[in-house]
Amino acid sequence: QLQLVESGGGLVQPGGSLRLSCAASGFTLDRYTIGWFRQAPGKEREGVSCISNSGGSIYYSDSVKGRFTISRDNAENTVYLQMNSLKPEDTAVYYCAAGRLPGALCLPVFYPTWGQGTQVTVSS
Repeated sequence: QLQLVESGGGLVQPGGSLRLSCAASGFTLDRYTIGWFRQAPGKEREGVSCISNSGGSIYYSDSVKGRFTISRDNAENTVYLQMNSLKPEDTAVYYCAAGRLPGALCLPVFYPTWGQGTQVTVSS
């Protein structure tokens, strides 16, 4: 059974940092593009950052560019999202997802396998 499990969310003050992890079980990540998506209350799910299976193609949304960094460790079967300089508007449930697609296309419809999500709250 293909499964993704996110961890690392929590409550952080504005300007703080968190690192999210996405661990896979039941399959190896090295053939998959992995994406981080988020959904805030009342908003659509949006692509935050996606990384191709080789790591050679990476996408960041404009809202997180320069603050977030995606990386993958295929040996550990894990993908990470380092989030720095967090803002209240980053508050959302963060999901990782896996898809067999070229490059780092970052639209939810192309990702059939999803984790359960982890809450990130940025507040003073």
